[in-house]
Amino acid sequence: MTRIGVYPGTFDPMTLGHLDIIRRGARLVDRLVIGVATNPSKSPMFTLAERKAQIVRETADIPNVEVTEFDELLMSFAERLGATIIVRGLRGAGDFEYEFQMTGMNRALNDDIEQVFLMADVALQPIASRLVKEIAVYGGDIRKFVTPDIADEVVARVKANGLKGQ
Repeated sequence: MTRIGVYPGTFDPMTLGHLDIIRRGARLVDRLVIGVATNPSKSPMFTLAERKAQIVRETADIPNVEVTEFDELLMSFAERLGATIIVRGLRGAGDFEYEFQMTGMNRALNDDIEQVFLMADVALQPIASRLVKEIAVYGGDIRKFVTPDIADEVVARVKANGLKGQ
């Protein structure tokens, strides 16, 4: 039986923390599907197609990873894929509170799908996509937090949109 896992997120932009969780999560399953989500409560810097393309490029060396987008309940998406595991990353206590509540809701929807939490590497714990974008907007160096290609894309998007930084 093939073990399928799902790692969902908006990945706007994908950070080194995300990449760490993807690499480690891929070791736990036969196939790890990165689900790039639409989130109506967020205003992404990058389109869904751009975020998907970034992740495809940055995970090309991980053979059991595939990337797809989804716009439905996470549990419905996981069920449709035949997933048995949802991989989530934790940075700290704030993430835990949110994930604790989300896990309870997801288990109520389908308690056959396990949620597996991976602690982010200590050096990567402070990284959040929201903060990466904010640093870029104010002209800070984001190369410690994202891959070189994504750093270039974020900076280019900040400039193209005439945002404050540069």
